[in-house]
Amino acid sequence: MLGELQAMRFLILTQYFPPEVGAPQTRLSAFARELIRQGHSVEVVTALPNYPRGKVFDGYRNRWNVCETIDGVRVHRTWVYASLGAGWKRGVSFASFAITSLLGLRKCARPDRIFVESPPLTLVLPAILAARFWRVPVIMNVADLWPDSIRALGLTRSSIVMKALETLERFAYAQSDMISAVSDGVQQSLVREKGVPASKILLLENGVDPDIFRPQSPDEELKYTLGIQDQRIVLFAGTHGLAQGLEHALAAAKLLQNESIHFLFIGDGSAKASLIQLASQWHLRNVTFLPPVDPNDVARYFSIADCGMACQRDVALLEGNRPAKITSIMACGKPVVFAGRGEGARLVEDARGGVVVQPEDSLALANAIRNVMSNPVSAAQMGRNGRAFVEQHLTWRSLVGDWLTQVLALRQSAPVAPSNRERAAQAAVGQ
Repeated sequence: MLGELQAMRFLILTQYFPPEVGAPQTRLSAFARELIRQGHSVEVVTALPNYPRGKVFDGYRNRWNVCETIDGVRVHRTWVYASLGAGWKRGVSFASFAITSLLGLRKCARPDRIFVESPPLTLVLPAILAARFWRVPVIMNVADLWPDSIRALGLTRSSIVMKALETLERFAYAQSDMISAVSDGVQQSLVREKGVPASKILLLENGVDPDIFRPQSPDEELKYTLGIQDQRIVLFAGTHGLAQGLEHALAAAKLLQNESIHFLFIGDGSAKASLIQLASQWHLRNVTFLPPVDPNDVARYFSIADCGMACQRDVALLEGNRPAKITSIMACGKPVVFAGRGEGARLVEDARGGVVVQPEDSLALANAIRNVMSNPVSAAQMGRNGRAFVEQHLTWRSLVGDWLTQVLALRQSAPVAPSNRERAAQAAVGQ
């Protein structure tokens, strides 16, 4: 049984992957590297990189497909209709890659498991088609509950679109051999609200690489380069999207603009342009927006921060999510100021790694930041607590190892035929 785990071939199907920068990209890249470290092989089928700008990156433009190797992972990229934000163009983007991904799948060796990332839900269709052709199991990774989040955030008003997504959702859960959830909240929703049998569900929480995200001595040169050498710094590093509600963070910055506290926003997303416009409209001198940075450089920016910030909108559905940026902040040894409820709040509290306030409450957020800044001894202790919690519970090594054990324990037998590797193992046992 253990020997089988050490010899599996995984195929990851995802619309998002490095060199794009973002939570899914970082998570899936780390997941693939850890699978390889634990003795497995990995291929990835993904889109030509274009997120979050909605434009294909230089070096990939005007190409239908690209094959390259990143960190030991063979990556097949196919054409996608690149778009930014929500709306029909985003839908066309999802549909286009669902179709062209079949070209990438054809170039892959037969895997033992197909791991398909959702959202978008549309990718489940080519995953199931390829799985039936190869007669291998499909593991659907539910990183966000679609179409629930689309409805909760008001991303479409079309009842036709919602009904189509709900039909696709039921089909995906029914046809997937295993379903992997990224949090307890998502896991519970799948069982209680979606009717997914618990026997099909795996748990793969958001982890962190403690060697990349780690405490560092303050990079004073970086502070001077940014012109904030005399400021105490609040750092937000991640997606600037609708779900984060960062306008409330800007409102907190407005309340603190006379207190030598500077807000540093690193990243990109569909809401960034409007956030920059709002900061300009409010004449905020204590806010700086920077483009995304390579995950390997994030710890350098946290080295100059007094605390890290994470935010969510006041939407019940988001309470089941655990923002990946929380674990990154804790891994870097910084206190977390989290504006949100649910699993993210429980994580911060269980780790004793920061302060939690209600979402969309700019005054409470400003007060929490002020309190953290005013108590450096307590803040340093919260940073140490968070780092220790990550090292004990949230490294990719331990999370992926546990997930692989679940894969074997919940393996679905029929109607999936054994792979060549499995047949060889069975023959050896028979001898």
